[in-house]
Amino acid sequence: MTKVEHLEREIRELSTEELTTFREWFVAFDAVEWDGQIQRDALTGRLDRLADEAIAEHQSGRSQKL
Repeated sequence: MTKVEHLEREIRELSTEELTTFREWFVAFDAVEWDGQIQRDALTGRLDRLADEAIAEHQSGRSQKL
């Protein structure tokens, strides 16, 4: 059994209260992980192409105020 399969089984066995607590924890955990990934991607230049495209779109008048 893989770790993920083990976790899936354990999660299925949680009580409603435990599942609520787990969901809250996981949402916070996942947000921190996602923020870290975006920061790493920005620092390594992985987002440069997207930023350049957005700037070009704006400069050519193809953007609008939100």
